[in-house]
Amino acid sequence: MRRPIEIRNAHFPGRAPVESYGNGGFRFADMSHRGSLLMLPSGIYGWDMVEGDPLTVENFQRVFDEAADIEVLLVGTGKDIRPLPKELKARFKELSISSDPMSTGAAVRTYNIMLAESRAVAAAFIAV
Repeated sequence: MRRPIEIRNAHFPGRAPVESYGNGGFRFADMSHRGSLLMLPSGIYGWDMVEGDPLTVENFQRVFDEAADIEVLLVGTGKDIRPLPKELKARFKELSISSDPMSTGAAVRTYNIMLAESRAVAAAFIAV
């Protein structure tokens, strides 16, 4: 008897640099992921965001849950830079997280450098 296909939330239990990005996804750890990503101290997670979605406090809850281990959050906002809403910036500040919005490409490059330097960095990448 065949078992039904099990759909699970995308999760990679570790940290890894991004090898490439584009065409709606990312490559890391010799794997590919279609869609947006959260790169957190506890691992890499699929993130249900597309370019143009509102950047709300609710969309970053998983980041807040790991705030004690994050000093810098890079936010790749897509092809273009979008400012973070004031309520989101305020929440990051409350948690002592420095937030930096930039294009996804710039965020990926910066993340890889900071990860290689063993910095307390996390990232939220909207796929391009």
